[in-house]
Amino acid sequence: MTVAVNALVLAGSRPGGDPLALEVGVTHKALIEIGGVSLLTRVVGALREAGCTRILVCCEPGPVEDLAQALGAGVIPPAAGPSGSVLRALEASGTPLLVTTADHALLRPEWISELIGGAPADCDLAVMMAERARIEAAMPGSRRTYLRFADGHWSGCNLFYLRTPAARAAVEEWTRVEADRKRPWKIVARLGPGLLLSYALGRLSLAEGLARLGKSIGARAALVRASDGRAAVDVDTPRDLEDVRELLDNS
Repeated sequence: MTVAVNALVLAGSRPGGDPLALEVGVTHKALIEIGGVSLLTRVVGALREAGCTRILVCCEPGPVEDLAQALGAGVIPPAAGPSGSVLRALEASGTPLLVTTADHALLRPEWISELIGGAPADCDLAVMMAERARIEAAMPGSRRTYLRFADGHWSGCNLFYLRTPAARAAVEEWTRVEADRKRPWKIVARLGPGLLLSYALGRLSLAEGLARLGKSIGARAALVRASDGRAAVDVDTPRDLEDVRELLDNS
C-alpha cells in the first residue's frame, strides 16, 4: 500500500443478537473464534499488516469494544444503519478510508493493497467484487449471492475504498444498493429505463453499472476485480464458518 489509509471495521450486532453468534455460544459475531483467534482479531491484524494508518471499530459498548481497544483500535458507536456508521467514521478520520466487516475471516493484506492499488486515480470510491468462477475455484461448494451482468456473475467482497471526500455523498445510497444486492434489477432501475433494458438484455457490464450508478449519485465509482475468489467469502452461516475453518486448518 503506497498511500496512508485509515480503516473502519463494522462490528455492530443485529437487534436481538446475531443468530450465528448465538448458535456458537458467544454474544457477538466478531467474537467467534477460528483456531483460537477471534474474527475481529483476524481482521484488525490483516488491516494492520496491510499498513492501515488508523483502525476504527464500530461496535456497541461491551466485550467487542473491550477487544477492539485491547487490539489498539479506536472505537466509534454504531449509528442507525451501516451508512450512518460509515459517515461517523468519515467524520472521525476523513478520507481515504477503507471499509470492511468483522466477519471477513479470510481477509488478507494483499487484497487490501490490490483494492487500493487497483482503484483508478480519478475515482472517488472503489468496490472490490469477485467473479463466480474464481470463488468456486477457491471455495468449491461455497454459497454466495451473485449479481448477473454481461461480463459474468459477481459477488461482493465487503471491501470498499472511499478515496476522496466526494465519496461521502454516495455512502447512504451505496448502503441502499447493498440492501438490494439480492434484487439487482432494483439497483439497475435507479439508473433509468435505458440501462434497465441493457441489464435485462444482458448487455450491461458490472463496471459500466457501477460507473453509471456512481454518476447518478455524484461520485465516480469504480470496480476492482478480486484476483482471489476467497475475498468474497465472509462468515454469515454455520456452513460458512465450517468452510472457513476447514480452509484455515488446511492452510
